Amino acid sequence: MAELPTGTVTFLFTDLEGSTRLWEEHGEAMKAALARHDEIVRGVIESHGGHVVKGTGDGFHAVFATAADAVSAASAAQVGLNAEPWSTTGPLKVRIGLHTCEVELRDGDYYGSAVNRAARLMSASHGGQVVCSAATADLVRDDAMFEWRDLGEHRLVGLVRPERIWQLCSSELPDEFPPLRSAQAVRGNLPRQLTSFVGREVEVVEVAELVRTHSSLVTLTGVGGVGKTRLALEVAAVVVSDFVDGGWVCELAPLSDPGAVWESLAATLRALPTPGRGIDETVLEFLGAKRLLLVLDNCEHLLDAVSRTVIAIERGCPGVAVLATSREGLGISGEQLVAVPSLTVPEPDANEDALGSA
Repeated sequence: MAELPTGTVTFLFTDLEGSTRLWEEHGEAMKAALARHDEIVRGVIESHGGHVVKGTGDGFHAVFATAADAVSAASAAQVGLNAEPWSTTGPLKVRIGLHTCEVELRDGDYYGSAVNRAARLMSASHGGQVVCSAATADLVRDDAMFEWRDLGEHRLVGLVRPERIWQLCSSELPDEFPPLRSAQAVRGNLPRQLTSFVGREVEVVEVAELVRTHSSLVTLTGVGGVGKTRLALEVAAVVVSDFVDGGWVCELAPLSDPGAVWESLAATLRALPTPGRGIDETVLEFLGAKRLLLVLDNCEHLLDAVSRTVIAIERGCPGVAVLATSREGLGISGEQLVAVPSLTVPEPDANEDALGSA
């Protein structure tokens, strides 16, 4: 593998929009389609002098020594994907985000809040769209090869400092898209994290993929203080744009009464009581047709009550995905358990632009 660039670099993140639906509807055809998608995107990255740092499920994390090369690669990737005859699956729509920054390279991977900012830019965009930070746009604004549209200042999910976002425009690219999926537009109560997130990049990718494609219940397990909550919140920030009704965190640690779980959920979701109906019925009716991510944090002291609650949600609310944290699993059929190990790398000092630490 070629040596990865250091110093000031430009990150490129890609993601296949609607991949969950595509896999459900065209399972066999998607195997070949995704292989062709990977071939096109990886080929464009490498032909423009970039390096694939890692795969991210149905996308890539790549790095370039110059912003111009990264922008050219992003444009070429969209043009190549648009030109491909996808037949059975229909067009594959990929969202792309770019950010230029100084980086820390360690053991063949990049660390720091700048990586998270690049990923959040991608998550805010739509399939077929290329967006970038002001840092990237400033470096290529005078290049006649590129045209830019100012999309304004946005707060990205999980980040404190707002970002001015720019869209790459070209006669070869789609021009009109819905509003960005920035924090202003995302429903829910996901908190902004004020300390840096490091050392769990692999876990974030793996858990996010589980939440998106494989299970209505993913439970992060581990001893107290290992970082289950912070990992859950980071994963939620990554995948929330896939859930039209947002991401909601229900904190169960303060509860001592198992019978209060439904009430806590109702308060979290702002589901108003209905006269003559139980609080569980009210919550289930509220969730019924929604596409929503529900984070249940600190379940270990209420296992039976939480398990019954999640089973009811699974049965009546097919669009709800549950990400739980607990010292042990909930014991539900189909539950995906992910053991959270202790960190083996030192954490850096707090960074006001970061997403959170384990």
